[in-house]
Amino acid sequence: MPQSEQVEVLVLGSGTGGKLVAWHMAQSGRKTAVVERHWIGGSCPNIACMPSKNVISGAKVAQLTCHGGDYGTVTGPVSVDMTTVRRRKRAMVDRQVAKHLQVYRATGAELIMGSGRFVAPKTLEVKLNDGGTRVLAADKVFLNIGTHAAIPNVPGLEAAKPLTHIEALELDYVPQHLIVVGGGYSGLELAQAYRRFGSDVTVIEAGPQILAREDIDVAQEVRRFLGEEGIRVLVGAELLQVRGRSGDQVTLTARTAAGEQRIDGSDILAAAGRIPNTAGIGLKEAGVELDGRGYIHVNGRLETSAPDVWAIGECAGSPQFTHISEDDFRIIRDNLAGGNRSTRDRLVPYCMFTDPQLARVGFSESEAERRGVLARVARLPMDSVLGAQATDQRQGFMKAVVADGDDRILGFTMIGAAAGEVMAAVHTAMLAGLPYAKLADADFAHPTMAEGLSSLFSAVPPRAVQTEPKAA
Repeated sequence: MPQSEQVEVLVLGSGTGGKLVAWHMAQSGRKTAVVERHWIGGSCPNIACMPSKNVISGAKVAQLTCHGGDYGTVTGPVSVDMTTVRRRKRAMVDRQVAKHLQVYRATGAELIMGSGRFVAPKTLEVKLNDGGTRVLAADKVFLNIGTHAAIPNVPGLEAAKPLTHIEALELDYVPQHLIVVGGGYSGLELAQAYRRFGSDVTVIEAGPQILAREDIDVAQEVRRFLGEEGIRVLVGAELLQVRGRSGDQVTLTARTAAGEQRIDGSDILAAAGRIPNTAGIGLKEAGVELDGRGYIHVNGRLETSAPDVWAIGECAGSPQFTHISEDDFRIIRDNLAGGNRSTRDRLVPYCMFTDPQLARVGFSESEAERRGVLARVARLPMDSVLGAQATDQRQGFMKAVVADGDDRILGFTMIGAAAGEVMAAVHTAMLAGLPYAKLADADFAHPTMAEGLSSLFSAVPPRAVQTEPKAA
């Protein structure tokens, strides 16, 4: 084993939170090293958030072109060139990687490409991608090792070599019939994108509804608009067996309430959850404990069981969003500077980039009920919003959850055009602690989708529990 090199800060994994820690520490004058196996900048700019949205935007153009006549634009026969779609996506990724490398050079953080395994507390052995080995010992260690796609334990599925989101974003052909295993957010995004490129698409979900974390009316509305585009959705479907090879010909057998069904297709996309990248990297030797699901056990300050070792992002069980990994960085940064921030008091917004989008922040209606929170619910169809009427983007609805006792906004859900942007206005109001009446009385610009917020919050029911007037 080579002689160890001493650094002040060691970051394993160059994803969002990890790279921000590294750049911050290096700019602060600390000798900092980042070890990354493959994806410079992590999953988001390479194989997840940004490339998927790039491909989704290409699918939107395909859909608009096919339906141009509805808008008065007459076109001839339409075809999709997936090599061009892929080339456009790759060019975006290359620009992102180049920007990351520029920041590494500017901050002075050293980027080491290789696979790391802990051989002792705060000591990492790195097998370099270009050959050789280095051993790094650090004062402080930050783990940002992410997750990978799960392949459900179904006979024949792994042998069928299914696509994950990584391979799905690299296809140079349109699958004849794409079968998506899993009815979650990323699976549905890609299901709709490939339907718009021209694939037949079937979604198989084991649970009673797609989008298991959402209210039933939300899941039903998403299933409705996906169905209108020709996507077949099976829920409560237990996969029994898979035969064939993805990319050629596959047959899936599923048990449903209507009996066993056989689904023949050409390609399979596995989109049924994530597994933390915590195995085989020496975390036991590092003194880092895992929870029962294999995620790194952390407290609210993202500190692990090992002194001076932190975990960031998905591997720490944080919500699996890039913006939350960035917030993990801010929590650690502020606490190292003497603060007392915690992951336990933050408000988590998210958006599914189907068309129309699904966006949510705070409580859903069902979550408030499960927690025994006395709340009022207002609902507004997008067809009642003038901006939606003007642009004929009338699918979906808005829904608000408001505290009964003090008029706080507890949650907001929207299915509709620009849902992510509209949600940001409600998210800001929630962070500021504004009562819902402030949005009911706000003069939102006309005719925007956000204008619907005034109508939505004006429809909040009166309090169920009336407060007693104070004695004179």
